[in-house]
Amino acid sequence: MEMELQPRALGQISITADRKRNTTVLGDLYQQGCLKALFPNRNSYIETVLVNTSGGITGGDRLEVTANALKQAHLVLTTQACERVYRAQARSAGKVTTTLTVEDGAMLAWLPQETIFYDGGQLQRRLTVNLSKSARALIVEPVLFGRLAMGETQLNGIFKDQIDVLIDGALSYCDKTLLAGDITAKLARPAVANGMQAMASLIYRAPDASGMSAKIRSLLNPTSGCSLMDDNFLVLRLLAPDGQKLRQMMLPILDLLTHNTLPKCWRL
Repeated sequence: MEMELQPRALGQISITADRKRNTTVLGDLYQQGCLKALFPNRNSYIETVLVNTSGGITGGDRLEVTANALKQAHLVLTTQACERVYRAQARSAGKVTTTLTVEDGAMLAWLPQETIFYDGGQLQRRLTVNLSKSARALIVEPVLFGRLAMGETQLNGIFKDQIDVLIDGALSYCDKTLLAGDITAKLARPAVANGMQAMASLIYRAPDASGMSAKIRSLLNPTSGCSLMDDNFLVLRLLAPDGQKLRQMMLPILDLLTHNTLPKCWRL
């Protein structure tokens, strides 16, 4: 008797921001399945709020996001709420693929709220950022391991994550994370997370990156770090005991880097 396949949530969205008459306008929009986009009113740039109507990610789900900021355009993407990664059947990971392209003189901010990883979850996620030489970008990917307020402190599962940043087609940054099996035990290792349950990767590429580094370092806790890859390229790794403390550290940094224009859904 053949095993019945799980129902799957399938979602695809593609957004292009263009520059016309000295303002950013929506160029193309394609959305299918469980992924939808909302557009709060903004005068000089496009803010996009992504909504996963399936309510979370579980085994077999396939989500794909593509966003393009054409020359001189300004595009901001965020999520309506935290994403949840639910328990999945064995060898049945949910997969999320995001591709961001930023042309000369354009700015793109990828600001999803936290991904909450539940016990038994399986997630394979890949983010690819294609930048032109004069493009600017702000990227953040926060993850919370377990629902600590509900006593979920022991996690097993698979979390596989990769972030690639290419500048003019050349790979400039690659970050890979793999936590499999007893995730709690692996996070407890001093060289991994030293028991921290919340983390975020943050990338900032802009002409003022070097000038921001000292201020950002003053906002970090003792378990987080900030590296200046070059004068225009700043990379952060944030580690905190829980989601609340991670937000307390992240929000001032994101306010600084967005010039106090962080999407309002981050504070609802």
